[in-house]
Amino acid sequence: MELKNLTAVVTGGCSGLGHATAVALRAAGANVALLDLNHEQGVQRVAELDEQHTLFCQVDVRDEGNIEQALNQVTERFGAIHLCVNCAGIAPASRTLDRDGQPAPLSGFQKTIDINLVGTFNVARLVAAKMAAQPPLNDAGERGVIINTASIAGYEGQIGQTAYAASKGGIIALTLPMARDLAPLGIRVNTIAPGVMGTPLLLAMPDKVQDALSANVPYPKRLGLPEEFASLVCHISQNTYINGETIRLDGALRMPPK
Repeated sequence: MELKNLTAVVTGGCSGLGHATAVALRAAGANVALLDLNHEQGVQRVAELDEQHTLFCQVDVRDEGNIEQALNQVTERFGAIHLCVNCAGIAPASRTLDRDGQPAPLSGFQKTIDINLVGTFNVARLVAAKMAAQPPLNDAGERGVIINTASIAGYEGQIGQTAYAASKGGIIALTLPMARDLAPLGIRVNTIAPGVMGTPLLLAMPDKVQDALSANVPYPKRLGLPEEFASLVCHISQNTYINGETIRLDGALRMPPK
């Protein structure tokens, strides 16, 4: 699937991995819809990326009506949706029992699952319905691509990551069955599982914390770049034979317990 003149939806598209992805997709000639909670930042990103080819929709990925309305805005503006990249998510930390032996609040676990896992599925299923109703893009019958964001924590969750690891493990687990569900419609589904990435949130941490994280990466011994995530999104979009896969982007890192 060639990206030029196609339309991509990016959740969490105003910051971090989502923003880097939006920048790369615009550079490739795609129209981009940024679905995010931060209205002020959304207006700023649209101005940066080119108002003619960029749209911002303020959404909560957990809200079905919210997402339906946003996707209708996208199709009214650009005509169709060909690519969906789900980057919206949160990464809280909480041990199962705290130092006083008190159990972690159930509400925190539920919120993480709702945003990261349920939110991803919510957007993916509604985007898939839009894609299925569109004519194929080529002779191979391709209608679209959905790329979800997991984490290597979905494989090797660290201490305090029960909720986060469970949510990302769920995204990994849904990848193949969703790809199989949508294959007859010409819609591919893949997932990227990043390692320690140099997002603004992580780069705001003290240098000693960043250095410790980088030291665990076999090669290259540094934090991953958001642009490397975006590059992989573009490659998956254009390589039609990649389907039903979760691709680790981690410099061969395997997370230790802490």
